Amino acid sequence: MLDVWIDSIISGILLGLVYGLAAIGLSLIWGVMKVINLSHGAFIALGMFTAYFLFAFGLNPYLGVPIIFALGIILGIAVYFVALHRIIDAPELSTLLSTFSISLFIIGLGTFVWTTIPYAIDIHVGSISIGNITILGTKVIAGIVSIILTILLYIFLYRTKTGKAVRAVSMNRVAAELMGINTTRILALSFGIGIALAMTAGALIATIFPFTILSGGVYELKSFVICVLGGLGSPIGALVGGLILGIIENVITLQIPTGLVPFIEFTILVAVLLIKPSGLLGGEV
Repeated sequence: MLDVWIDSIISGILLGLVYGLAAIGLSLIWGVMKVINLSHGAFIALGMFTAYFLFAFGLNPYLGVPIIFALGIILGIAVYFVALHRIIDAPELSTLLSTFSISLFIIGLGTFVWTTIPYAIDIHVGSISIGNITILGTKVIAGIVSIILTILLYIFLYRTKTGKAVRAVSMNRVAAELMGINTTRILALSFGIGIALAMTAGALIATIFPFTILSGGVYELKSFVICVLGGLGSPIGALVGGLILGIIENVITLQIPTGLVPFIEFTILVAVLLIKPSGLLGGEV
């Protein structure tokens, strides 16, 4: 019985790292732009299908991560200028509806092209066994890639000139403009990075679980729970929140049916909002 609990905790940590990576994208966009991105789940699903078709053409999905990340940045920047740039200073409901429209467009087009039949990436990378505990290699690699991307994002934000500009804009956009920072470029780049992280997380999830074009909605909910838990606007908080949610999700399914997991997640969301609305590590980027 102890082996089962240890196995669940380890799996929860590895999945939590991927969940955290997805949530970091959502948190970054809010922290810099003050935009609640309701297209987050749709882009996660888009990342899943991108990884699937790269794999279908013979490219290992893990080697395809840089391609998916770059594609996410390009798509994110394009979406920013098409759907958000002109309303970035409008009331928050405007950006909310705009990102929701993007989500509807992606899901509608995806449903037309791919229907809602489940897809899966049939990749085998072995497993790691420690005594009676066996961890799938796909989970291990997904967790490692998530850690690497999180570290690279941290280095970008805290060790590069552009990253420091992103943090400056997140703190005070007007002051950043007075200091000569091109805030339009920074906002577009921030949205692009947020989308890239979402798509990359989706690609990693696709190597572990089957998916459809509607699957992104499930992970969008998890991302919101994680962001609230860790502190909306805090990328590090998102990673911590992802680890917590991943462990809780895997451990509680040992005792309760999997169908109750969304209810538990909503309960966590409401409880955190009532008890500590700022989250564990709430704050700016």
